Amino acid sequence: MCSRDTRFDGQFITGVHTTGIYCRPSCPATTPQPGNVTFYLTAAAAHEAGLRACKRCLPDAVPGSPAWNIRDDLAARSMRLISDGVVERDGVTGLAARLGYTPRHLTRVLVAELGAGPLALARAHRAQTARLLLLGTDLPITDVAFAAGFGSVRQFNDTVAAVYERTPSQVRSSRRSAPEKASPGIAETRIMLQLPARTPFDGAGVLRFLGTRALPGVEMATETSYARTVRLPHGTGTVKVTLSGTDAAPALACSIRLAHLTDLAPLVSRIRRLFDLDADAQAIDRHLAADPALGASIAQIPGIRVPGSMDAEETLFRALIGQQVSVAAARTALTRLIDALGDRLPGPELRLLFPTAAQIAVGGRAVLRGPGARIETILRVAQALASGDLTLSPGQTREELEGSLIALPGIGPWTAGYVAMRVLGSPDILLTSDLALRQGAGRLGLAAEPRSLAARGTDWAPWRSYAGMHLWRAASPVSSNQTHRGLEHPTAQPAGEAFKLEE
Repeated sequence: MCSRDTRFDGQFITGVHTTGIYCRPSCPATTPQPGNVTFYLTAAAAHEAGLRACKRCLPDAVPGSPAWNIRDDLAARSMRLISDGVVERDGVTGLAARLGYTPRHLTRVLVAELGAGPLALARAHRAQTARLLLLGTDLPITDVAFAAGFGSVRQFNDTVAAVYERTPSQVRSSRRSAPEKASPGIAETRIMLQLPARTPFDGAGVLRFLGTRALPGVEMATETSYARTVRLPHGTGTVKVTLSGTDAAPALACSIRLAHLTDLAPLVSRIRRLFDLDADAQAIDRHLAADPALGASIAQIPGIRVPGSMDAEETLFRALIGQQVSVAAARTALTRLIDALGDRLPGPELRLLFPTAAQIAVGGRAVLRGPGARIETILRVAQALASGDLTLSPGQTREELEGSLIALPGIGPWTAGYVAMRVLGSPDILLTSDLALRQGAGRLGLAAEPRSLAARGTDWAPWRSYAGMHLWRAASPVSSNQTHRGLEHPTAQPAGEAFKLEE
């Protein structure tokens, strides 16, 4: 705090009790006396202590805490679900049920660990969503209140006043530019917002990863932007993300169109996870650079990210359909599936939604091509997801998610680990059975044999997922008609759709 180190913005909150405000650690205000300061893990805990947000440093306008991906305990899983809007949709009872605990026990743990219970944590999240809507739209104040998840306008006004010491109208008046207007005749609301990232940020690398695998009608990508359609809890939407900011303060500029404004908070959460915006890149690079084999790659690509997931079920199907085929062949197969089964949206370009599990379970057999065993696996997974026998959620532990997948015939450790890495943001997964990853290891002078590579990887913990990204980047590009075959086990756990190399 005394050094105003921006690396820690969002990782903890600085509460100054003599002034009654809380700040980000890098706040430029005069450093207070140590005896007047209390540190909190969350803004909600500061709210519960009677503090309000600093108007100068805007402590909620920073990247979020990386702890919720690093940790896999109840508090971290709760925070992942709260940011996805579960409390607004299902209440504390629904949140607790998803996590497998009683509401009373969940509240007790969160108060002990984070300084605030689930209602207070959700309230702080609603306040942040409200600020985004006030700054990014021209919606009437009443609509903003209910879109942010508040139960009444009075509750909304009281919360905004308590958190920001401003009325909603005063918050809106502080914006620097007017939001983009929606086109005439378009029912959706368009929102423009900026999402900050921790520095350094290899956003271009994430865009290349997504662009290589973009599916026509669902996704569009360029060197500087990525757009796609998305299913959300209350409806559908489209989002276009463009790299913005500076090297010292990187960010994503997002243009969002939603059928239901209540989906803004979960969409923002998923964008942040897709681009891994909250990763503590400096800590990761510093740790991995201690291995001489990785030093040159880290110097060349600082701030590498592990791409996340906008839709857990889609990520699983893309991994299964892309097994043992090239990226180009996987795109062809997935495009055929989307054209046949995906729902249509109005629009000339982004006009398709990735099919749901129920749609694939019903119509997949007539569309899918390839080995019969793989088709049966895909259909079995679709049926399990559609019936609720299989669930994929950021509220799961890595052990739970991987275990539920491996229990299904035809799914092995590669697929389970890959899905956990992308859906949960697990930072410590090294897929040593992946052929492309092993090729990259060889090019960096590391042992390419899975057991030896796994042993070397213990030195990279707890950041093995990021080390794996450097290994994939180091692998030589291959022809798009070349197939990668995993050697992990004979039932098709290959290099897979996701990391067949940056082609």
